[in-house]
Amino acid sequence: MATTFINARLPDLDRGALTGLTTLTVDAGRIVGAGAPPPAGAEIVDLAGLTLMPGLIDCHFHVVAWGLDLWANVIAPDSLSALRAGKVMEWLLAQGFTTVRDLGGADLGLVRGVEEGLIDGPDLVICGKGLSMTGGHTDLRQRSDVRPDTLAWRVGNMGMLVDGVDDVRRACRRMLKEGARFIKVMANGGVASPNDPIDGLQYSDDEILAMVEEARNANAYVSAHVYSDASIRRCVKLGVKSLEHCNLITRETADLAAAAGCTAIPTLAAYEGLKREGAMLGFGAAEMAKLDVVRDGGRNSLEVMRAAGLPMAFGTDLLGQLRKFGGLEFELLAQVLTPVEILRGMWEAGARLCRMEGQIGTLAAGARAHLVAFDADPFVDIAALGRPEETLRLVIKDGVIRKDLRAA
Repeated sequence: MATTFINARLPDLDRGALTGLTTLTVDAGRIVGAGAPPPAGAEIVDLAGLTLMPGLIDCHFHVVAWGLDLWANVIAPDSLSALRAGKVMEWLLAQGFTTVRDLGGADLGLVRGVEEGLIDGPDLVICGKGLSMTGGHTDLRQRSDVRPDTLAWRVGNMGMLVDGVDDVRRACRRMLKEGARFIKVMANGGVASPNDPIDGLQYSDDEILAMVEEARNANAYVSAHVYSDASIRRCVKLGVKSLEHCNLITRETADLAAAAGCTAIPTLAAYEGLKREGAMLGFGAAEMAKLDVVRDGGRNSLEVMRAAGLPMAFGTDLLGQLRKFGGLEFELLAQVLTPVEILRGMWEAGARLCRMEGQIGTLAAGARAHLVAFDADPFVDIAALGRPEETLRLVIKDGVIRKDLRAA
């Protein structure tokens, strides 16, 4: 049976404003259209002036990162890690995120858990495990720990260690065979890993080229963890299309990335959350020092990428106890970007990265009926989307109301 939402205000990105009160009809999990009278027999849902929008899309998340102690995540029993990930996914949907691109950790079982109704969570777009060289980002071993098998294929592990072109190809093929929609490479040093400096390049050109070729052969693409300008520039030249973080990018490199058809995913809330509570939650002095470098460059990177015309999708990258800071991303982006730029990035660039153009991030007829209703005008206060406990009223997935908070 069709459902028509009446007295809704819809976002008009071209005008940068909400429409007047109107209708939106959905049927069989798809959007039928806006502005028409309800069809005969339709269920009527009166939104009383709420803003009805496409569901939110987070393009950089790790649903298996239950806690900020990444080693504890790795060694947890697989069954426990899967149950924990299910809880994280349910929380994401309750925040208004109907689609999430997982950047390392989630497997096909979690994807199917949503599809089969076992997890009331967002649709997951997965890469499998992030690829890390020995000593690179996601190699969590201390320098004195030489055990080769301590980072095995476990549900709670965000990455796997793989070295050499042949093994890289084998790992990519395994990931794609097991449901990956793209490949993730750790191409630069990281904050959360103990042995790799922020400015360190990771993997050889040949290894990254092998990943790009394997992804391209499967009609997929490669996403790279990158902070430094040198690492970003190298990945762009090697054919990587999704650039995660990009805190230290220069204008020249941003121009190259834009010309190459890349998309950037700044994740500013992650660094702000770590700055506030990382030390208290167990991050060491070395990790906190690396954090300052990338946090300070984050705001400037937005101005650089905007000037270059490099598309920016929305991502948070918040691990464990820092998930509570996810709403800060809207506020931090809004220090530089306009509400229209933020929303276009989330819905349009996000849909492209998920390979779901025309299906999500739009209210066009035929799109999946992934919708959220907020008691807020995002063009006036975009940060209100980051305060769902105050402003979120409905979460609708495939045309079915999953969360109804209108009486709250």
